[in-house]
Amino acid sequence: MSGPVNLADVARRAGVSPATASRALGDHPHVAVRTRERVWRAARELEYVVSPEASGLARGTTGRIAVVVPHLSRWWFGAALEGLADVLRAAGMDLLVYRLGDPAARRAFFDDLPARRRADAVVLLGFGVDGHERRRLERIGVGIVSAGVRTAAYPSVCIDERGAARQAVDHLLHLGHRRIGMIVTLDPELDPEQPEQRSAAYTDALLRAGYEVDPALVVEVAWGADGGAGAMGQLLGLADPPTAVFAHSDEVALGAVGTLRRAGLRVPGDVSVIGIDDHPLAAPADLSTVAQQAHEQGALAGRSVLAELAGDPVERVVTVPTRLVIRSSTAPPRAGRAELPGAG
Repeated sequence: MSGPVNLADVARRAGVSPATASRALGDHPHVAVRTRERVWRAARELEYVVSPEASGLARGTTGRIAVVVPHLSRWWFGAALEGLADVLRAAGMDLLVYRLGDPAARRAFFDDLPARRRADAVVLLGFGVDGHERRRLERIGVGIVSAGVRTAAYPSVCIDERGAARQAVDHLLHLGHRRIGMIVTLDPELDPEQPEQRSAAYTDALLRAGYEVDPALVVEVAWGADGGAGAMGQLLGLADPPTAVFAHSDEVALGAVGTLRRAGLRVPGDVSVIGIDDHPLAAPADLSTVAQQAHEQGALAGRSVLAELAGDPVERVVTVPTRLVIRSSTAPPRAGRAELPGAG
């Protein structure tokens, strides 16, 4: 088809009137499910992009910002979303929240995105995009900001992932630990075009201190306390277990602490544990961690969006500082290893 695709083309392909096509794409409740599906299928096949002029969505006129999140139940996303909402609400903007869900739902969301232009800008909260997703985002022609994950494609608000992990591992090294385990969280939400920084920092810190990296001390698990619990069990099964463990997140670290205590081991008397985040449960559990400001990252992303809408300069990367929080889950290693299960 030559020339830009318009609503009439979509209606013709779907076999409905332009008015029905418009209502279907707008998720109007009085459109039959099969009709809605037929219209959306036609829009995807034609790669239809909502016209700002035809729909009254000229830049900066909807008063809405779309935020796309992979999760709503995890602490970081809720805190960052709250910070974003506070800033946008104060500016009189509404927030449209889209949760990606599983891989199939995520694919469908990005496939449908060009026909869903209902906002002045988009905030990607805590996840990176691949090439296909980036191309779909570019088709809607609005400003895009990333929060929580640094991405080369868009202005980003994030922490220094490598620096945060170095703070954690250096703390364990300064305490005198030499055999340090790491529990890696497999996170599909990270930018696929960016290398994983927390593991790289672990390796760098050990090598710079003059110690070799033992692959047996590195365990990869799915995110969450259950993953941390299982990984800690695997590390305790080694002939020479670690005296300290660095976990990629506090939830994983708390799962590891649970396994240690169920095994009759003392934290930190037998094994020290540190995470990253300063999750709300970290303080009650007295977990050492590297704190990141999730609420502030969301708020700064909101300010970046508002600056872009106003035509003001927007920083390409805003790095939010982290800080080491030392609690009772880390201490110098005890003398001797004979008492530790499997040690000798």
